[in-house]
Formats: sequence, structure tokens, C-alpha cells
Amino acid sequence: MELGFYLLQLLTGLAYASTLFLLAVGLSLIFGAMGIVNFAHGSFYMLGAYLLYAFAQGQAQGFWQGLLLVGAAGVVIGALVERLFIRPIYRRPEEYQILLTYALLLILEDLVRFAFGAAYRSFPMPPAFANPLFVLGTPFPSYYLFLVGLAALVAFLLWAFLQRTRLGVWVRAATQDREMLEALGVNVPLLYTTVFAGGIALAALGGAALLPLQAATPGMAVDAVIQAFIVVVIGGLGSVWGALLGAVLIGLLQAFGILLLPEMAMVFPFALMALVLLLRPWGLLGRPPAVRT
Repeated sequence: MELGFYLLQLLTGLAYASTLFLLAVGLSLIFGAMGIVNFAHGSFYMLGAYLLYAFAQGQAQGFWQGLLLVGAAGVVIGALVERLFIRPIYRRPEEYQILLTYALLLILEDLVRFAFGAAYRSFPMPPAFANPLFVLGTPFPSYYLFLVGLAALVAFLLWAFLQRTRLGVWVRAATQDREMLEALGVNVPLLYTTVFAGGIALAALGGAALLPLQAATPGMAVDAVIQAFIVVVIGGLGSVWGALLGAVLIGLLQAFGILLLPEMAMVFPFALMALVLLLRPWGLLGRPPAVRT
């Protein structure tokens, strides 16, 4: 095979990894700062795709405005969900989190089915990406490069937020010792609302960004949350950079593994997750649980 073909597979794998990162990084951020295992995360990813369809009225010309509106809507919806449903169970056993977020997944799926119907909702390619790029003479969808650039921008902004802002320092401190942070006078409930809203906005943005490539359907929420958990388990629960590493590994494994064993393509992510759990149960960039004495 030609070099251009392998380069095309590499870019395809990175484009797929970009969508996985946008999906999983919010889940990892929420768990790291708040300790919430959000089974409804895939539902907000699905909701982002449907909201883009609604905001743009299914027209490619409204893509950019729709994308901004989806991000803003994700912040508002995330803040409301955290304030109304998540906050009352912070001090309850973890079983409450699992039951509540799973119930939210089912409720959101039914609400979307009620509002948009069960049929697939496809979205045309935005005019700016209508033509392919040519890599070593091989045509390549230009929208893939947009996805890679969007994921890189989100990763950089998250890094700048966590490392260069006071709010980011508080978020990192919350992953280490929430009680101490509260004792220092930080408004931890407001901090949690901010983190949850940001994580949900990222999930919604990821679902919206994927819509021109993949039609939206109410059933996509379950698949999305499974993929998100695989990524964060491989990278390490609560690690933003672990989510990036996990997404890239799965993306490249899928892109090149399918050339060797196409019938095993669906198994690769699960096999990699099982291997990581055997060798490093806390994930590649995660931290082992602290042992209290």
C-alpha cells in the first residue's frame, strides 16, 4: 500500500479520536472534581446532536451559529441538572448517583424521541467543508481536520483553564481534598455547578460536531456512554490528559487494526481496556487510590 493510504488512515484515526475526546473529557472532569459517575453523559452528547439539528433547522448554512448555541445550551442545561438533581445526592451512597444518572439517561432518551421522533436525523456537510483535501494525491474529508483542530483547541483551553486560572486551581484542589477546599472558604457548590455545566457543554458540543458525519438517533446515547467509559478507564478516571491519551489510542487502534483483522474491529477497544485494567487498574495516567491509615 502507498504512503498516502497510511497517512489517510492516520488522519482518520485522529479524527475519530477527536470525537471520543470531546465526548469523554467532560465525563472525566466531572468524576475527577466531583466524584460523580455520570451514566447520563451519553444522553447529553445525543442531545447536542439534536439541538444542532433544531437550532440550524437542518440547514448547513446554520452550522456555525448552531454550534455556538449548542455550547451555550449545554452550559445552561448542565447547571440546571446539577442544581436540581445532582446536588441533593452528594452525600448519599454511590448507588444513588448510579440510579439517578441512569434514570436521567432513560428520561432524556424518551424526551428526545417524543420531541424529534424515532427516525434518524441527518445533517448536511457545512459548505466550508464540502470539498475534500488531497494528501499525497489521496482525497481526504476536510471536515476530519476540523474535528482534530476542535479537539486540540478544547485540550489547550482546558489546560489553560486548569493551570492558569484561580478557578482551575480550585478544580484541581477539589480532586485532592474537597473538605479542605471548603474550609478555606471556597464556594464548593458553585464550583461543582461550574464543573458539571462545563462537562455537559463539552459532551453536547461533541455530539453536535459529529452530526454532519453521523445521523442522530435516540439510541446513540447508550453507545456514546459506553465509549466514554472505555476512554476514561484506559486513560484514568479523573484525568483530562488521560482522556486525550485514551481517545488517541482507541482511534489509532481502530484505524490500523481494521486493516489487519477487520472482523475484530469492534473488539479492539474492549481488549485494550481489559489489558489496561490487568496491568494498571487505575488507568494509564490515573492515580492509584489513596490508602487511609
